[in-house]
Amino acid sequence: MIIDIHTHTFPAKIADRTIDSLSHKSHTRPFSDGTTEGLLSNMHTACIDLSVVLPVATSPEQVPKVNDASSKLNQEFDGQGLFSFGCIHPDFEDYKSELSRFSALGLSGVKLHPVYQGVALSDIRYMRIIDEAAQRGLVVITHTGFDVGYPALPLCTPQMVRQVIDTIGDFPFILAHMGGWMQWEEVPEYLADTSCFLDTAFSCGKLYPRQDADGKNLQFPEEMLDTEGFMKLYKAFGAKRILFGTDSPWADPQTELAFIRSLPIPEEDRNAILGRNAERLLGLS
Repeated sequence: MIIDIHTHTFPAKIADRTIDSLSHKSHTRPFSDGTTEGLLSNMHTACIDLSVVLPVATSPEQVPKVNDASSKLNQEFDGQGLFSFGCIHPDFEDYKSELSRFSALGLSGVKLHPVYQGVALSDIRYMRIIDEAAQRGLVVITHTGFDVGYPALPLCTPQMVRQVIDTIGDFPFILAHMGGWMQWEEVPEYLADTSCFLDTAFSCGKLYPRQDADGKNLQFPEEMLDTEGFMKLYKAFGAKRILFGTDSPWADPQTELAFIRSLPIPEEDRNAILGRNAERLLGLS
């Protein structure tokens, strides 16, 4: 089974303008339209069996509505290879009650995004949310490192992740973008001896930014993790702690799969990264 642990979708009525806005902020081109139907189509083409949708609340007011919509998605697409985590915002006051709703809503994990939510991961507001989620057995997945659209905001560094782990202890914790986007040199130093997982979303191969009027690439270098860079993290963390993700609609799933399949690693480890680790983490095996 191939599992994509990191995807995003938007309601059809707002998908176009949402994708357009994010594309302009990040200077990157989306691979697909950001709709649920677009994700399912890409999954079929790439032979991906299951995708996890990760919603992000950019304001406290959005939280209950987004979680209700995530629950509805899970009901509507049950058995079709899609299911959604829930979300929380660090300024959502009644976070305990909302996280307690997750069980009834059928939401087994929670997505955090310090950059989009404007709060450092090590802030007490996140700490208490993560602690509550951990006590409830929820999987927690957070953006880590810089964000392509907000290059000057170091709100979720590997050092901050370490603070969270040292404070809260062991729990199912997924660090998106291989533990720290564009901060990969620091990831083994701070996190290799923890139990956290890394996902591969928007981390491997080339970044294709838009160009400014002078034809110069903006903000970040074109290269993300090449084979050598990925293998350093693979050796530091081991195959059992790496999860395949695409960050759809921002990447071509077939290209992302081709990168993992090209790595000089044993087939058993490749299969673990592409799905078996996620199966265990999500309680599917």
